[in-house]
Amino acid sequence: MPRHLSRLFVLMLAFAGAAASAQTAPAPDAALREAFIAEAGEKYKLERGEVEAWLAQSEYKQGIVDAMSRPAEAVKPWKDYRPIFISDRRIREGQAFLATHRDALQPVAESTGVPAEMITAIIGVETSYGGNTGSYRVLDALYTLGFFYPVSGKPEQVEREAMRGKFFRDELMQVMLLAKEERLDLPALKGSYAGAMGYGQFMPSSYRAYARDGDGDGRRDLFGSLPDVFASVANYFVAHGWQKGEPVVARAIAEEGAAPFKPDTLEAKYSLAELGERGYRPTQAQGHALDATLVTFEGNEGTEHWLGFKNFYVITRYNRSPMYAMAVYQLSREIAAGQDALAAP
Repeated sequence: MPRHLSRLFVLMLAFAGAAASAQTAPAPDAALREAFIAEAGEKYKLERGEVEAWLAQSEYKQGIVDAMSRPAEAVKPWKDYRPIFISDRRIREGQAFLATHRDALQPVAESTGVPAEMITAIIGVETSYGGNTGSYRVLDALYTLGFFYPVSGKPEQVEREAMRGKFFRDELMQVMLLAKEERLDLPALKGSYAGAMGYGQFMPSSYRAYARDGDGDGRRDLFGSLPDVFASVANYFVAHGWQKGEPVVARAIAEEGAAPFKPDTLEAKYSLAELGERGYRPTQAQGHALDATLVTFEGNEGTEHWLGFKNFYVITRYNRSPMYAMAVYQLSREIAAGQDALAAP
């Protein structure tokens, strides 16, 4: 086949494939779409024409549905979870990131009380210091999950799945408003398959609520402005009750005969005396009265008991997993230790 005909044939196949894909992409339920447009206008003052224009640019992505539909992996024990986020490479890159951006991080740490190494650790766990912020269009992710949230068919999941779809539709409305507020190019925004964005992986609602303008240019840019990113991560912590200078966790021991205790919340709502009565005490005196909760992990050397204070609970507001919070904390300590070593005479 002549080369020019071969190229033409390839192009024809590509166009045919695109057309077939467009034909098979599902359309949102008409009533649900209309209700979405009406709510976007009532709740966020978005005009019908602009909402319809954004919807017209949104694309259903089966890969996003597949990702959300995958059965949750078995929860890893701490001994397997920890190495994922606390590796020599992530520690080394975190130390380098902090050293490079210390001048921008330090004023944020001083004004908010959130240590620079803690801000760095969040960014390290979330996106490997900005190296992996997501490859899905945020518009497509929120559109797909808002209108086509996967249904398992299990009666016990019906209410939860309906609520999740509603959540993502609201996030879709909010990202439309966010694009106007911050002058962002919405179709170009990339993030996770769930629609989380930027260095710190903020959902649109969190972006609008907690992002801050750290560089003073009048915008909150969590994609390209590290001063904005640093100020925003710190503000997220402050807004959820971060206590300056207070500890995050303390190692604990279980007295012989102590009954297993798994609190039904991660809130720090037990006094040290109450935990002591249950047989769990810090290995070192804390200096002053603090409320805490008990978290228990399976580590390399057996069961680990930790007291999680208010600041531990704050980290879990970023991600509700206690192992996530512990990974962030321990990574921050490793990063700080490296900086202390560099500063030593």
